[in-house]
Amino acid sequence: MSRVETLHLAGPVRLGDDDVRAEAWVVGGRLTFDRPRGDATRVEGWAVPGLVDVHCHVGLESTGATDRAAARAQALADRDAGVLLVRDAGSPLDTAWVHDEPDLPRLVRCGAHLALPKRYLRDYGRELAGVRELPDAVAEEAASGDGWVKIVADWIERSEGATADLRPLWPDDVLADAVARAHAAGARVTAHTFAEEALPGLLAAGVDCLEHGTGLTASMIDEVAARGIAVTPTLLQIERFEAIAQQADGRYPVYAAHMRRMHVRRFKHVRDLFDAGVRLLVGTDAGGTIGHGRIAAECAELAAAGIPAADVLAAASWRTRDYLGVPPLGEGAEADVVVFPADPADDVAVLAAPSAVVLRGRRVR
Repeated sequence: MSRVETLHLAGPVRLGDDDVRAEAWVVGGRLTFDRPRGDATRVEGWAVPGLVDVHCHVGLESTGATDRAAARAQALADRDAGVLLVRDAGSPLDTAWVHDEPDLPRLVRCGAHLALPKRYLRDYGRELAGVRELPDAVAEEAASGDGWVKIVADWIERSEGATADLRPLWPDDVLADAVARAHAAGARVTAHTFAEEALPGLLAAGVDCLEHGTGLTASMIDEVAARGIAVTPTLLQIERFEAIAQQADGRYPVYAAHMRRMHVRRFKHVRDLFDAGVRLLVGTDAGGTIGHGRIAAECAELAAAGIPAADVLAAASWRTRDYLGVPPLGEGAEADVVVFPADPADDVAVLAAPSAVVLRGRRVR
C-alpha cells in the first residue's frame, strides 16, 4: 500500500457550531492539531467535516436498479461534490459492497423501499403482497441494512379515477407494529410522505424521520419538533411538483391541484419547520430522476427558503454526521474533510466548488 500523504490544512478548520481551529494536519490518514515533523502538502481554504446526503439512492436510476458500475459512478459523483457520508434512502440494488470500497463515501443503507403493488414507482422498491406483511418485512430489512428502514407511507391511488389523490398505504395499527419491530431490532424508521393524511399514523407509530414531509400542518410541525423527529425537505424534488402536476392534469385533477399547492408553499413550509425547531436534514433525492453530486444545489434551495447559511452548513455536515452516529472529527479521527475557498457558513454558494476532498485520510480530489 502506498504511503499516505501528509497534508497541512492551512485553515481555518470548522469542526462544529462553536469549534473553529486555526489549522490542522492529516498524518497517516488521521487528523491532528499538533504540527508534525517533516514536509506536508499545504491545502489552503476553509476545511469542514465531510458533507452528508441523507436522502440519496445509490444504485437507482429512472427505470429501477442500476448495475454495480453505474452505482459506483453515482457514488463517485457524490464524493467529488464533497459528500463523504450517504444515507441511502432506499435502493433496489444491494449496495453492501460499497462498504469495502475505500475510495467511495461511507454508506448507511436503508435497504429496499417497502411499498405495495401499483402504489409506488415500478421497480423502485420491494412490493409486498398485502398490508399485513409490513411488520415482517421491516424486521427483515432491519436485519440486512445498516440501522435504518424505509417505508413508503403514501402515494397516488389511481384506482379512484378523476378523484385520485395521495392516500396512505398502511393502516395505523400495521404502521405501529412495523415501527415497533424496527425499534426492537435496533433500527430507525424513515418514511416517504407527501400528503397530510398519512402523517397522524406515522407520528403515532413513533417514526424517527420523515422524507419530504410536505403535508405537515402547523400543529403537526409542533408535534414533530416535540418528538424530536427529523425531516428531510428534499427541495430539489419538491421543485419538480409543478412538472408532476402538469403530467397529471386532465386525468387526475385533484392530485394535480394538491401537488401544486405543496409546490407553491415549499419555501414557507421549510422555514416554518426551521422556526419550530425541527431538525432539518439535507438530502438531494439523487437517483431515479435527479442526478448525483447535487448537494450544493440542495443547500442553495434551503438557503432560498430562509435558512441561515451557518445552519444549512451544519445540517449538511457535522450535525447530521452526529445524528447518524458517526464520531466527531477530532484529534486522531480518520480524516473525512472537504476544503472550500471561503467559509460556507457565510455563503452556501461556496459549496458548489470544493477545492479539496479528503476521504479516509487520503486526498481524492
